[in-house]
Order: sequence, then structure tokens, then C-alpha cells
Amino acid sequence: MYFVLFSALACLSTCHCWIEEDEKKNENHCGLLKQWLESSLVSVEIIKKGFHREMVTTVELSPDVLSGVRVLLVHRWPRGIYVDPYQLASLSDHSDWQILLDSAIDLEVPAHKTEGFVSYVYPTPDGPTPRLLKVTLPIHGRYHEPSFDGEMFTSVDIEAPELLLRAEKCMQLNNVEPHTIVDAPCTHDNSSTCPWVKLQLQQDRGPVGVQFPVGDGSLVAPVCGGTLLVTMLCCVALSKHMWKHRIS
Repeated sequence: MYFVLFSALACLSTCHCWIEEDEKKNENHCGLLKQWLESSLVSVEIIKKGFHREMVTTVELSPDVLSGVRVLLVHRWPRGIYVDPYQLASLSDHSDWQILLDSAIDLEVPAHKTEGFVSYVYPTPDGPTPRLLKVTLPIHGRYHEPSFDGEMFTSVDIEAPELLLRAEKCMQLNNVEPHTIVDAPCTHDNSSTCPWVKLQLQQDRGPVGVQFPVGDGSLVAPVCGGTLLVTMLCCVALSKHMWKHRIS
């Protein structure tokens, strides 16, 4: 009887020690995750010109970042910008990043007839996370409504992506102020959502302005009138030619 009681108490004591050890490891990994966020930086650069450009995002993580840390870049795109899903699919097959879009992308509609969208970029889906990450995404400008005030260009502001980190060994996230905890897809296939810690945005980091050419609205009437006149003249000339040569 005493042997059974002693064995039960020993088992409970061992389980309690395991639980305390797991909680301590969880607190250590969560604390390290907060330190990595505080020493991580995100920078953005737009290269190329015209309607087809590239957005280069550089993420510099803490020097002591360990394996098991996942990085997620959340881009919130304005209505004047779009990405080509087919182009991204071909690029992701030959790169070390994967992407998930929150909605379907219509490549043809102009800017004033569409809405913004969100993309989730996973720079390192497999393997250890390096200290320096660089992701280059091809972006495209949508056609805008013509300008009636003489402006030849319109500006589109692109916000820098949000940096989210998740440690696989940090099971319970709490007390990560000034950072916040958000839910986002765990992987690019959107099978489930996981809690991520979002880096607090720096106040001095504003959006990147990109300019795209727009049409001259004052030329709408002359262009339409000229197009209609040329079309009518071509129809008359073609009708005379067909009548002359008895073409039916």
C-alpha cells in the first residue's frame, strides 16, 4: 500500500517538474522572440520605371536569431498596384520565398474600379532562417482615370510590409509590448492560422510614393471626335471601293 502511494507521489512530482521545465523553456523562447523583434529592421526600395517595377524588401534580423523562427511579410497593397499571380507562381518555383494572396487578382480593371488586397510572403519556408533576408517582388501599376487639371502623373503610396515573427517553440504568446499579437496564415497554402508577433512600426518610416503616367482628360472630346470622323471616312471609302468593283 505504501509502495503504491509512494510511486504515485513520485510520478506526480516528475510530471510537475516536466511541466515547470516546459513552461520555463516556453518563457525563454518567447523572451528571445521579443528581443529579436526589437533588434530587427525592415527597409523597402522600389526599382525600375514605368508601369512594371520591382519592390525589394530587406529584413535584417537579430545577430543571435536561432533556428525554428519563421518570418512573414504582410503587404497591404493600394488599389493602384497589382501583382500577377501567374508571374509570381513561376518565380516562386525558382526562389526561396513563397506567397499567398488573400483574394483573386483581376489584371485588366483600372485602378478606380478595383480594391486593394493583401499578400503574405514567407521568405524562408524551409530550413534555418538567415540573418539577412531579401525578397524582390514584381509589381505593376494599374491604369488610372484621365486627369482634367493638366497633371501628367499620379502618385500611389505603397506602405512598407509588416514584419511578423513566430517561434515554433514559443507555444504561448503573452506580454510582448510594445509589439502586438496577430493571427495570420501559418504557411503559404493557408491551411490554418497561427499567432504571430508583429513588429511595432517605426514612426519615421512613411510610405514609398510611386508615380504613374495618366491620360489628359481635356483631349477626350477631340480624340473621340477624330476617331469617329476617321472611322466614317474609312467606311465611305470602303463602300465606294466595293460598289465600284461589285464586291459583295
